[in-house]
Amino acid sequence: MGVLTNFTPSRVEEWSSIDAEHFQVHERGETWAEVTEGNGKSWERARYEWDPSANRVTVTTRDSVPFGSGGWQFQMTPTDNGTRVDVRLERHPTSLKSKVMSSIIPFAGPVFRKSFREPLHTT
Repeated sequence: MGVLTNFTPSRVEEWSSIDAEHFQVHERGETWAEVTEGNGKSWERARYEWDPSANRVTVTTRDSVPFGSGGWQFQMTPTDNGTRVDVRLERHPTSLKSKVMSSIIPFAGPVFRKSFREPLHTT
């Protein structure tokens, strides 16, 4: 949960899909944060909310280029070997471009797994 809810400047070092020029924390509370993050090709403004007792992080995407609104849910389950992280992604595209781009998401599982593997792996 720590790497998902770290909104310090080191976030751009942990997540290769986020660069410093496209990372901004707008507001932050004890169990939530409103941020813009991404890179020159894609970014999203989202509200992160987390519940440590439920081992869950919910991300509500307010706006995104090129995908539109939607969100993510990360559910963490402790295992004997660490933690299993189940990820659910939902998008609500409105423009033609976001509809086309969103249509490839179901086939992009390996790309998402690779982008999450490094930041979510701890020793």
